Amino acid sequence: MHFNGLFFVLLLTCLCLAVAQGSYDDCCYNYVPEVKRGIKRLIVNFRIQEMDGGCNLHATVFVLKKGRFLCGNPSEKWVKDQMRKIKKIKKWRQQQQAKLIQRRWSE
Repeated sequence: MHFNGLFFVLLLTCLCLAVAQGSYDDCCYNYVPEVKRGIKRLIVNFRIQEMDGGCNLHATVFVLKKGRFLCGNPSEKWVKDQMRKIKKIKKWRQQQQAKLIQRRWSE
């Protein structure tokens, strides 16, 4: 009877550790100081990483083509400029999609 209880506690502990370890996979641990223009052209999206859970660094996580990531300091100028540029491109794309849909409906 004690063996079953001990086995259950051990199994539960392993599951908790596995779940906790999964939350660290997409955290930034340091910043990229600057990126070259060629790399900046590969950035397709970004997200804000907050200091919660397993992530100990407030960062802007840039998503590159092919799924790679860069971590930038949100207070640096190049990071703010890049975020602004991505927002502008996304807004333009949404407007273009809306125009295309409107044209299709009016035909």
